[in-house]
Amino acid sequence: MGSQNNLLGTSILTAVAASLCCITPVLAVLAGTSGLASTFTWLDPLRPYLIGLTILVLAIAWFQKLKPKTQDIRCECVEESPKFTNTKSFLLIVTLFAVLMLAFPLYAKVLYPNPTNEVVFVEEANMDAVEFNIQGMTCSGCEAHIESEVNKLDGIIEVNANYEKGSTHVNFDKTKLDPKEIEAAIGKTGYTIIK
Repeated sequence: MGSQNNLLGTSILTAVAASLCCITPVLAVLAGTSGLASTFTWLDPLRPYLIGLTILVLAIAWFQKLKPKTQDIRCECVEESPKFTNTKSFLLIVTLFAVLMLAFPLYAKVLYPNPTNEVVFVEEANMDAVEFNIQGMTCSGCEAHIESEVNKLDGIIEVNANYEKGSTHVNFDKTKLDPKEIEAAIGKTGYTIIK
């Protein structure tokens, strides 16, 4: 039974580690320390291996739980009911938790606040755009983090971050905002602007 608990602990650890690069920014925003967002981006290249390890460990745990148990015919023991941590129900809970953690990058974006900008008329002559190359974005949650922070600025018309391209495009009112202020807002998130 100890090996079963070790497998479950390992599966939880690997599932969380696989999505830690996306979990950290959400936790950082909730804690008000959004500068820590990119702390675990170094784990992103390891994500496929951590996902594979999680699936392998859970498969072994399920195999051990579902394989038929052999009983000694001579034994007239009374079988005790197992502790909850040794039941199929607990294994199912751990499996569901692992799946939620592995899928975290797919739904992380919805956890960020989306400040609403008032629709304001901006003369075309006052509109400007700037594009930043950003290092450290690994998922749609990273995009939402940057967009959320930049949208807090007065004078933002539109923000589009793209983790696949490693860039953020911002349309803004140049009478209300300077590109340096946008750069500072992105810098607060912890991601690195590449010049």
